[in-house]
Amino acid sequence: MLTGKQKRHLRALGHKLKPLIQIGKKEIEPALIAEANSAIDCHELIKVKLLESCLLDKHEASDMLAQACNAEVAQILGRTFLLYRTAKNPVIVLPAAEKASKAKQV
Repeated sequence: MLTGKQKRHLRALGHKLKPLIQIGKKEIEPALIAEANSAIDCHELIKVKLLESCLLDKHEASDMLAQACNAEVAQILGRTFLLYRTAKNPVIVLPAAEKASKAKQV
């Protein structure tokens, strides 16, 4: 579960991202879930866009895709949302993780 501070950090990182996944009239199907999983594996944080042809609500779509990908929703803004999942070798350092690493160094 992401804290508020971690979500703010991810929102700041996600601001400059382009949507890697687009959900259209086919909505959430296994091929889209596989594509989202591979994108999250590569990038940790991805932006997903709901097209006008998608009949799902933005909250419903973000929850379904996040659950299917074992990820967390960092932000929902308009018809786009951010999904985050830690990688095996994380590139993104969340604020709480920074404090823990600093405490170990001291």
